[in-house]
Amino acid sequence: MRILILGGDGYLGWPQAIYLSQKGYDVAVFDNLARRHFDLKHGIDSLLPIQSLQRRIERWAELTGKQITKYHGDATDYKALAHAFQEFEPDAVVHFAEQRAAPYSMIDREHAVYTQYNNVIGTLNVLYAIKEFAPSCHLVKLGTMGEYGTPNIDIEEGFIEIEHKGRRDVLPFPKQPGSFYHLSKVHDSHNIMFCCRIWGIRATDLNQGVVYGAETYETALDPELATRFDYDQIYGTALNRFCIQAATGYPLTVYGSGNQTRGYINIKDTVRCIELAIESQPASGEYRVFNQITEWFSINDLAAQVERVGTRMGLSVQREVVSNPRVESENHYYNVVHTRLLDLGLQPHLLDDAELESMIALTLKHRDRIDQRLILPTVNWRKAENEVAMVERIPTPA
Repeated sequence: MRILILGGDGYLGWPQAIYLSQKGYDVAVFDNLARRHFDLKHGIDSLLPIQSLQRRIERWAELTGKQITKYHGDATDYKALAHAFQEFEPDAVVHFAEQRAAPYSMIDREHAVYTQYNNVIGTLNVLYAIKEFAPSCHLVKLGTMGEYGTPNIDIEEGFIEIEHKGRRDVLPFPKQPGSFYHLSKVHDSHNIMFCCRIWGIRATDLNQGVVYGAETYETALDPELATRFDYDQIYGTALNRFCIQAATGYPLTVYGSGNQTRGYINIKDTVRCIELAIESQPASGEYRVFNQITEWFSINDLAAQVERVGTRMGLSVQREVVSNPRVESENHYYNVVHTRLLDLGLQPHLLDDAELESMIALTLKHRDRIDQRLILPTVNWRKAENEVAMVERIPTPA
């Protein structure tokens, strides 16, 4: 099968590309390198040094003899996207090419507009490219568990059966997105479902939880194949931030009550889930939703695990409560149905002490690349305008 990966230079896109290439798929990547430009503009960098996309592809070929095709382009540029579709003729498209951070979307009007334009228009272009150039192509779209919010009922996989005034129907599960980024994903889901219904497109919408981990089996083959490890307050996740803070002796910053609970998944499972979705192609016109998580934790749960493992490693780890910059429920019910990928054969890598020790050890190894000023939140949901200051990188002293 020929697989086109949109956003193939990203944290998930690159590991996905080499995972599928290793499995024998014919892979092409399409990316506009926007994430790298954001880092250059704001003085931010991945904890792990990462090579250029071109060098990554070359190194993969040197190690495995397998070729990956590269297209430079923006999904909002239909001409560039159409060229990739027409030339590569994909059997499946894996769509990662979106602005992926809630804090980014809440910086100010400009960043909110960019997020929604880039994500929604980009996905619309993908849908039209499939209709025009690859009508039998399977769209595998990365959504987010953040579309659902935190309702006071179990979160089903995409749809819910309801009874209203004596009548029953199966309807899309109610959406309660928590940022302009999450809203863009809701718009994507509606557009994809609509196009499946009217054009007969086949699509899998993967509502993914928070991804953790810095390595897959393929990226671990060589340092030049490494993917990102983000820890800054825009793109870094709570778990990454806690590992960085434990390694540098900085208190673990718990937002608010710390009871906010979310679904999580190991990056090794993410790349496998995509393969499982590709292998189990939906019927023409079918829109299906998988909840792509393996377990869930509160912020306090994560802090306790990092504190326990870090202390065992000889680190001095403490917690500090900070004002929550987000507008969200801090004490809520959370139970998620996530059986469909397990039914397809997913064997999860769960978050254990060994995984955490590996992540903390990685941060210790690259401690000289840590800039503590990038960790604390400056983007507040309640403000219409926030500043993300340009910074000069100053490594943390050893």
